[in-house]
Amino acid sequence: MAVNTTGLPEQELYAEAAPLIAGAVSRIRAAETKGALGHLLAKEVESFSLFDLQIIGGKLNSEVERLPSPYREAIRPYFREQLFGKHHELLTKYRTGGFISMNEPLRDKELFHRFCDIISASCLSWEQLHDRNPNFHNPRNRLFYYLVSAFTMFVLDEPGHPVGMPFPGGYTVEKRGRNYYCLIRDKEKEVPTSICNFCPALQKEDC
Repeated sequence: MAVNTTGLPEQELYAEAAPLIAGAVSRIRAAETKGALGHLLAKEVESFSLFDLQIIGGKLNSEVERLPSPYREAIRPYFREQLFGKHHELLTKYRTGGFISMNEPLRDKELFHRFCDIISASCLSWEQLHDRNPNFHNPRNRLFYYLVSAFTMFVLDEPGHPVGMPFPGGYTVEKRGRNYYCLIRDKEKEVPTSICNFCPALQKEDC
């Protein structure tokens, strides 16, 4: 199942996606090392067809176009890098054997498990059913976002949002030496499904 082109009612589409998402989460949750997680994430991501990726890209473009200019133009390349740049990096590492020697344990296994716990609830949320394009309603396509984010944050130990990505108010994600900093990281704690709650970036103080 990729997109809602079969005429299934939304309730049935969500019911059909639920076990697929749960299965993917169960598989990646079993990872003990960065290399194992990268391998498992790549296998899950490979199941998304080119058409799936086109739909996901269309959803991303739709969300960006709703933002005001000039912020829309400034942030567009960072969203693309966050999703499709990392997707390309994930598959490249997998296909070139880049995960074989990555034997380091996950930086915080308990945190990773908490990340896994929120994936299904977020993917199966009905909050986006008002979207004009019914193809965007597919919960499995939302899973793609979490798979790529898991690679970025738990395999690469990089922030979920790319360095330099601008936020309203003129703030950006920064890298200083080996550490990453983000001013808004802790402001997302009230949103339990936000990837910011699992990001390795440190909270930057407003100065």
